[in-house]
Amino acid sequence: MAESKARKTATEPAAEQAVKSAAKPAAEPDVKQAAKPPVKRAAKAVKVAKAAKSAVKPRKPESHLAMVRRARRINRELAELYPYAHPELDFENPFQLLVATVLSAQTTDLRVNQTTPALFAKYPTPEDMAAANPEELEEVIRPTGFFRNKAKALIGLSTALRDEFGGEVPGRLEALVTLPGVGRKTANVVLGNAFGVPGITVDTHFGRLARRFGWTTEEDPVKVELAVAEIFPKSEWTMLSHRVVFHGRRICHSQKPACGACPIAPLCPAYGEGELDPEKARKLLKYEMGGQPGQRLKPPADFPGEAAARADAAAHQGRVADLGVDA
Repeated sequence: MAESKARKTATEPAAEQAVKSAAKPAAEPDVKQAAKPPVKRAAKAVKVAKAAKSAVKPRKPESHLAMVRRARRINRELAELYPYAHPELDFENPFQLLVATVLSAQTTDLRVNQTTPALFAKYPTPEDMAAANPEELEEVIRPTGFFRNKAKALIGLSTALRDEFGGEVPGRLEALVTLPGVGRKTANVVLGNAFGVPGITVDTHFGRLARRFGWTTEEDPVKVELAVAEIFPKSEWTMLSHRVVFHGRRICHSQKPACGACPIAPLCPAYGEGELDPEKARKLLKYEMGGQPGQRLKPPADFPGEAAARADAAAHQGRVADLGVDA
């Protein structure tokens, strides 16, 4: 009998052994012993362990209706996870947001926020920036990278605002995309956050997660935007963009997604692409979820979920040592 069991174990396919290993109760203590996320995230984090067994199995084909329902549930889960989701660029008016968004290409929002105070002190209006000396403007924005191309775009869009729009940033997509250096992504950022016009912002984070979530297989940002727009009501577009970008920056990273610490893992077809060990995954968490602040240096007093953000950051600061995350 013992020899028979040994032969069965030796010939058992590796995939079946992996499924059985994932189903063993012995794996659960690691999740229970790991430090729990603050407040509402605790229950969601536990779901990760329960999802492990099903996640390693091939998923059944999903109907379009089922995908839409799952996508909308992901949005609801992200809304609870990031009640304070907001644009991470500092701005006080549409012109500042437009300029900051152009500068954010190929750099971090934090770097832009460190650069724009001096920039707007020197060039507060489109008229001022349109008349800027290119070399002087380049020097101010040099820390954001690609400063020559960005300076050219800023002078160009400022000139267009001065000459064609009376020095005001237009609140229409069709007009914004005619400005030098302004595409649909930048236009939607400005529309959604400066004018309250719903828009889907497809940056690298949003595109990556939209594909991982199975919302689309498209690579082109415009096609991604149009595909996602068909899944969600228009009223959700702007906040959906913030939530997905927040999740991409904090948990679902490009190279090493923290799958083992992701509260929405049970809803994600790409679960397993990243680190599955809960403790190791928690060490990959960034920004608020890693006990660190976001990228805004001067957030407005009434930015979405300010109280939640402060409480969340404070709670994480008390758990940094236990999580093993650098503050």
